[in-house]
Amino acid sequence: MEKTPFFHALTLDTEACIGCSHCMKSCPTEALRVRDGKAVLMPDRCIDCGNCFKVCPTHAIYIKQDDFESIFNFPCRVALVPAVFMGQFPNDITVSRIYGILKDIGFTHVIETESAIPIYTAAKEKYAEEHPDIKPLISTFCPAIVRLIQVKFPSLVENLLPLRAPIDITAMYIRRKIKREMELDDDQIGLFYITPCAAKIAAVKSPVGEEKSSVDGVINMDSLYNRVFKKIKEQGKGFQEKKLPVSQLSADSVLTSLTNGERRLSNAQHSYSIDQIDNVTEFLEKLENEEIEDVDFLELRACDQSCPGGILTCDNRFLMCERVFERARKIADRERKGEQAKDHELEEERVYLMRNMVLGDIKPRSMLVLDDDIAKALEKMKKINELRAMLPQTDCGICGAPTCDALARDIVCQNAELTDCIFIQRNLEARGNMNIDESLKIMELIWGSDKMDDYVKK
Repeated sequence: MEKTPFFHALTLDTEACIGCSHCMKSCPTEALRVRDGKAVLMPDRCIDCGNCFKVCPTHAIYIKQDDFESIFNFPCRVALVPAVFMGQFPNDITVSRIYGILKDIGFTHVIETESAIPIYTAAKEKYAEEHPDIKPLISTFCPAIVRLIQVKFPSLVENLLPLRAPIDITAMYIRRKIKREMELDDDQIGLFYITPCAAKIAAVKSPVGEEKSSVDGVINMDSLYNRVFKKIKEQGKGFQEKKLPVSQLSADSVLTSLTNGERRLSNAQHSYSIDQIDNVTEFLEKLENEEIEDVDFLELRACDQSCPGGILTCDNRFLMCERVFERARKIADRERKGEQAKDHELEEERVYLMRNMVLGDIKPRSMLVLDDDIAKALEKMKKINELRAMLPQTDCGICGAPTCDALARDIVCQNAELTDCIFIQRNLEARGNMNIDESLKIMELIWGSDKMDDYVKK
């Protein structure tokens, strides 16, 4: 079982937190608790999916990123841009113009991460052919899904495709190309990924299956979008665009970061494409319980509509999807007319990239592990089952844990007390085994003294 700590892009500002418990109730891995009136993160459970970020009413949860000025630490500065970034802009703003602005604000090179899709797809098909006994194969495109499986569905870790994501393949390619063409050393080339979500920040800073990412830094998509859009406004409507060469993506590649984008390129006979973390969790529970069978491939994404639904995008996800589809339609028309070749940019390095595609072991990090000693773990599980029978199973969250089952586990792991349960308190009071002052003190430890004011007098 993996022991090294996760890096987390999501960070709690305790000063801004009001202990409302919205984040705790929305977390798919029960990674949050409320203590002393503030949200508390359990790092080993967090998968950086961003659900907590979306529901926080006070913006007490924020996302760390690399300072934009850090790109200037490198003589050669590469922007690794996903196609969804382009989908945030109106259709009359060309991809070439966006490339130009990215270069104006400091990048020396721009390449879209979907450039790697043909090689990535070929590697997936090759792996599927070589491992026909592993079913279903689960895509590792979405890092939040990889972490979800590691911590909540460890029995499915062996089903994860041990292949580098397209951003890493594109990064390997562009670094190798620049080193060769410009005769630069690695430390002179800075590769910066423009991310639509927190999970991909975490994946760069703490990669799974490799010691170090090919990417040097991460810029949040929302902050970069604002920089670029500001430039567009400054240029005005009469701006004469200077056409720049852009990544020659195929229509299929442009669509890959949308829901069904990978599945439509798969040769698997039986496959599913599922987005939004709760839908994914429900499906994986059925898969783990063998309620679903005969599945060859799964494309799973943590966000609704996949990457357009990322928490760092700036526009409505459905509008973004439509713009990406429109771009793909235009490319498809040009392909049919022979005006645009399909992706070819990385083909010259296909052999090198295919050889360096496979990741190391992806290890489980189960949040269900109670003890390394099996005998002790079984004893703790027995105790948890006993506590479950004592708790009301209302999942009210008043104890500061999201569910009664979570409270039972917290008690066994010595992170909570049985008397944290409000129903247990009332029963003890009724029997004369606890007074009101003791009950209020417990609630104060969970929810903070501010919430224990005398509301009746108010």
